[in-house]
Amino acid sequence: MYLIGIDVGGMSIKGGIVDKLDGKIIEQYSIPTNAYSKEYSISEDISKVIDYLIVKTGIKFDQILGIGIGQPGSVDSERGIIRYANNLSVENVPVVAELQEKYSVPIYINNDANCAALGEYVFGAGRGYKDIVFITLGTGVGSGIIIDGKLFEGRSSAGAEAGHMVIHVNGEPCSCGRKGCWEAYASASALIRQTKAMMDAHPESLMHKFAQEEGKVSGKTAFRAAKVGDEAAQLVVDTYINYISEGLINMANIFRPDAILIGGGISNEKEYLTKPLQRLMDSTSFGGAFNPKVIVKTASLQNDAGILGAAALIIEE
Repeated sequence: MYLIGIDVGGMSIKGGIVDKLDGKIIEQYSIPTNAYSKEYSISEDISKVIDYLIVKTGIKFDQILGIGIGQPGSVDSERGIIRYANNLSVENVPVVAELQEKYSVPIYINNDANCAALGEYVFGAGRGYKDIVFITLGTGVGSGIIIDGKLFEGRSSAGAEAGHMVIHVNGEPCSCGRKGCWEAYASASALIRQTKAMMDAHPESLMHKFAQEEGKVSGKTAFRAAKVGDEAAQLVVDTYINYISEGLINMANIFRPDAILIGGGISNEKEYLTKPLQRLMDSTSFGGAFNPKVIVKTASLQNDAGILGAAALIIEE
């Protein structure tokens, strides 16, 4: 039997067919994310991905246990509605009902970070723990929380939005409309903005060389330059890691999970990121010397987290 996992992102909609027995993705497909409206629903693009996967693999729908969708923003998982996705300009879309008109299998939807947390818990670095917090550093900052082995969503699935807790009152504007949100400081988008500002102030920095090699300023630019001793780049990295730590320590103080898992493109820095975060966690979380240690580690599913997380949603349901 198979599962279909759909990972909706700011740049693309990815889908995969997953073998339920071993969690392996046997086929995947991706299309660019569009501008959506009442006239052109996001459901249409999700359908394109599903249809391609079915045709490509030749798998019949009576072999499909269900379709899971990981969607950024505020999602009402019980009613199957995307309430609000600020980075996609999507509001109040009954995506499950729209897809159910075409597909007769069970369909579930949840916030993408919730799905990724569930995927790590079922298939990845969260296995063996009871309580985890998953944080993804991408276009925004997403979060998923597992308590006693169950996904915590808050009332009407509207909670667990750690990226929109304020860490700097009247600080940087956030796409959600508030100022000073953690997302405005700790997302990959924020890191790119911080890197560009430092590059403007330091034309001698090696960040210019690395950005030219990549063809753009990316989330890797400052880290690459810092690793070869560039002082301006190291300042960017240190400041950025401090921003990440503020949110992680807040989560540790509230939930005291077994582990906090870091996902998203920035997690590719691995120990260069997690070691300083662990030091800050140990030294500054409440009762750090006395309370149970919170492990900070990178997530393991990487680019497959969204697809496997959406598939894990079917298993949980």
